[in-house]
Parts: sequence; structure tokens; C-alpha cells
Amino acid sequence: MTTLSIRLPESLHKGIQDAARREGISINQFITVAVAEKLSALLTEEYIQARAAHGSRDAYEAALAQVPDIEADEYDRRS
Repeated sequence: MTTLSIRLPESLHKGIQDAARREGISINQFITVAVAEKLSALLTEEYIQARAAHGSRDAYEAALAQVPDIEADEYDRRS
């Protein structure tokens, strides 16, 4: 485990305290989860961009052409 000291504006610190209290967790846990969520989002974006770089429009359209042009089942329709 690593200790990290950071400076936060008072308003942000208060917001973190309030949110952590509402969630029933410590400020440390709240910040750890928030950082993990942000890191996950960034890594996911990088992963998708890397996958997209290896794709092609022609391959996409060929796969899409294989999807039958039929009406969606009732449970798959938006209401």
C-alpha cells in the first residue's frame, strides 16, 4: 500500500466527505474507488481505440450485411 498526500480545495474535500458518508465508506475508500473507476475508463478507451485501429470499414460492412433484416422480437423492442 502506498501513502499519497494531496492538496484539495476545501469545497472538494467537503464534497468527498459528504459522498463517502452517504455511501457508508471512508474517504480513503471513496477516493480509491473513484481513481479506480477513472483509470478503468481511460484504459477502456485506449483498448477500444487500439481495437478500432486494427478494424476496417469493409470488414464492418461485411459483418453487418450478414445480419438478417427482420423485425425485432417483442421483448427486444423499445417501448
